[in-house]
Amino acid sequence: MAPLRATAIVPQITGLLCVLIFALYPASSSLAQTAPTPVILVEAIEEEIFDRVEALGTLRANEQVTITAQVTEIVTELKFEDGQRVSKGDTLALMTNSEETAQLREAEATALEAGEQLERTKPLASRGVSSEALLSERRRDHETALARLEAVKSRIADRRTEAPFDGVVGLRRISVGALVEPGTVIATIDDDSSMKLDFSIPSTFLSTIRLGLPIEAKADAFGERSFTGEVTGIDSRVDPVTRSVTVRAVIPNKDGVLKSGILMMVEILKNRRQAVVVPEQAVIARKRETRVFVVDTKNEGPKAQSRLVELGTRLDGKVEVVSGLDAGELVVIDGTLRVRDGQAVEVTAIDKGGEPLSDLLRRKRADGT
Repeated sequence: MAPLRATAIVPQITGLLCVLIFALYPASSSLAQTAPTPVILVEAIEEEIFDRVEALGTLRANEQVTITAQVTEIVTELKFEDGQRVSKGDTLALMTNSEETAQLREAEATALEAGEQLERTKPLASRGVSSEALLSERRRDHETALARLEAVKSRIADRRTEAPFDGVVGLRRISVGALVEPGTVIATIDDDSSMKLDFSIPSTFLSTIRLGLPIEAKADAFGERSFTGEVTGIDSRVDPVTRSVTVRAVIPNKDGVLKSGILMMVEILKNRRQAVVVPEQAVIARKRETRVFVVDTKNEGPKAQSRLVELGTRLDGKVEVVSGLDAGELVVIDGTLRVRDGQAVEVTAIDKGGEPLSDLLRRKRADGT
């Protein structure tokens, strides 16, 4: 008997496989239709959201100045320490004023004598004993003496440096005994009760930026900590080169952790509104369409319904649904790749409070579903 050829065996095997496949297919299809797909649902909620415009900005103190000397003198006393908080009017530095102090005593004595001479001349002039010309001369002498007194007091004040406002003093730049001259830096002082944050945004956003808009800012120095404030000023000019405009926001700084010069990432929160939001896991993108699977748990034998939705702003882990979904409806967040439109589903968990999906999955495995 001649041996069988391979070319004769292959068609027979292929035919048997085809028969088995066609025999099993109806059974597997029927099984898929009868076995509901386990899913986890989440409730679409309505919450207040914003559109976000991102930018980089630099912090400045609410008020900041560099304290400098006004005269050429020797420093006799420094009344502050590095980083000390001071109040408006506190003395920061004193300089030599011995000569001016002596001049002050002389000017006070001269002004006192001129005043007494004027008071003695007034009744005499009123009785006609003294001439009006002498009275005018006494009045002029008194006013001149007072003016000289004020000038001496001003020179003494120039030799005393005071804090112009409440704030924190920086590092001192001079020592006692140093000879200073006008413009010599003594220290800096910052009013850090609130901080100004200046940043630039494209001029295309001008129509939506207004005073009072809330902002959020973060800096690498503070990790994930977020600081909130509001827009307080918009520059009157657009940069003709970058086509951007400078915006200023103010951030409260009660604990004093923010410092001038820090670079911050800013998010302007504009177009405040109430919107329906769902987790990003619930959204399925197919070609140019975006859909979600909606499940009505009130009906017996719940089924998944594919719903065409229009999306808006994407948030942190969530997305705004502009149309196609109402608040309170339940959408699938786990099982979206297995479920089909109109297919029966088995609801294993419903997240109504923002519970992490990982916890829901662990609960699902613990229940044995």
